[in-house]
Amino acid sequence: MDTDVLTATQAPAPADTDPLWWRSAVIYQVYVRSFADGNGDGTGDLAGVRARLGYLKDLGVDAIWFNPWYPSPMADGGYDVQDYRDIHPEFGTLEEAEALIQEALALGIRTIIDVVPNHISDQHEWFQAALAAGPGSPERARFWFHAGKGENGDEIPTHWVSSFQGSTWTRTTNPDGTPGEWYLHMFTPEQPDLNWNHPDVRREHEEILKFWFDRGVAGVRIDSAALLMKDPELPEVGEKADHPTEDRDELHDVYRSWRAVADSYPGTRVLVGEVWVPNIVRFTNYLRPDEMHTAFNFDFLARPWGAASFRHSIEATLAAHAPVGAPSTWVLSNHDVTRPVTRYGREDTAFAFLKKRFGVPTDPQLGLHRARAAALLVAALPGSLYIYQGDELGLPEVEDLPLELIQDPMHYRSGGIDPGRDGCRVPLPWTGAHAPFGFSPPGIRTWLPQPADWAGLTVEAQEHDPQSTLTLYRSALRLRRELDMLADGPLTWIETRDPHVLAFRRGASFACVVNTGDIPIDLPAHEEVLLTSSPLDSGALAGDSAAWLRTRPTP
Repeated sequence: MDTDVLTATQAPAPADTDPLWWRSAVIYQVYVRSFADGNGDGTGDLAGVRARLGYLKDLGVDAIWFNPWYPSPMADGGYDVQDYRDIHPEFGTLEEAEALIQEALALGIRTIIDVVPNHISDQHEWFQAALAAGPGSPERARFWFHAGKGENGDEIPTHWVSSFQGSTWTRTTNPDGTPGEWYLHMFTPEQPDLNWNHPDVRREHEEILKFWFDRGVAGVRIDSAALLMKDPELPEVGEKADHPTEDRDELHDVYRSWRAVADSYPGTRVLVGEVWVPNIVRFTNYLRPDEMHTAFNFDFLARPWGAASFRHSIEATLAAHAPVGAPSTWVLSNHDVTRPVTRYGREDTAFAFLKKRFGVPTDPQLGLHRARAAALLVAALPGSLYIYQGDELGLPEVEDLPLELIQDPMHYRSGGIDPGRDGCRVPLPWTGAHAPFGFSPPGIRTWLPQPADWAGLTVEAQEHDPQSTLTLYRSALRLRRELDMLADGPLTWIETRDPHVLAFRRGASFACVVNTGDIPIDLPAHEEVLLTSSPLDSGALAGDSAAWLRTRPTP
């Protein structure tokens, strides 16, 4: 495995003149703390990413999306940002980030960074100034400070529910020790919400975009993109027709201004939204030509295993995107979601945050078969593809982390009922037979412990195994790049009588067939089997498997 940092002379940079690179791009999500440790302290960093750029080049990705890499107290894994114009000291320096952006670009890999506009850290200079300035001050106007209800202001201003469970209001303390105003936080108390009605907030985020676009990033992923605006009258949920904190119409003006900033730069600097909006029409409103370029398709990610379930999601997604001319995105997991190998091995294979509990049984072999088949399915669909680090290795969710090591606030804010999201954030295994598996030097304790049985899942163990999940991903991404029909374009269904079979054509001579049942099926007429997620069973496609076929050109 080549882990050296590759230089600009070894691969051409992406053409800034290609305006459509993002429509069918393969984008790899890097959770920096858990990707690779370059300085040997047990925590992933930018030096580790730079040393592994060759791996990402070999995998065949077009862009890297980085979770927040900014200075942060880490109350929520870096989504509590203290300074948007610097790098967290554990990860490296701003100069290293600038070098990484250019080194990746030289390999044909663009960089997308996370922006968290809904809230900041309570240690951010703005919030510290607001606390010091007191009620009625201009500094507090950038946030949602309010007096409490009741005779002494002891009652919270609203009963809005936190995305992390629990209250959304925390009371401040005045300099004389008496109780003060309350401030809003839709996540943890360490993440005060910004007031997006304030011109300072809008201006600051436009300047943040320019800061990073000036340093060569190709786009931003917008965290909690549908939550920024709040109803200033503070109604309870259900008191008005529209929701007081979610998917408010005023949001679209914000993203139109962001799009104007992005479009002022050469090439295409993309805006990618994390938009959890169940109404698919309102979801695609964010993708109109003067707003975001694309947004995560969480509908497909959350679907249970099954041909009918997948087809319904694919059809609804493609139909909704068509009027706005935006490509769909396809993703199986991310840093918040139970890994597919574990999720697809359960009796209930759908995903929902409120269903995450300790002790839910899973069949890891069944889950792996299905995860490999799902990988071929999404890689064959029109639009862009996101891969969360470690899914290409077939990593399972780590569900036995010692409770005292869990850092995710979703765990402790649930009273310990929810296991949290750290199980998909365990450091990657690279080499060797024992932890830390090349993530860090031997003997170093990683920030979250790796399972002892991951030796067979390392990059080293898989890269020369023709049947490994890593080889499957590399082969799929190579074919996706080589076959023009797998770029952005139409999809045509192949109708079958078996309710467990999902099949479609891309172009005149490519077909993808997915068998979500447990009985082998005959493949449709074809000239060549290009790739399968499991070995064929006497020429038949095994259950919980997928195949890519070269077919006879359609008339």
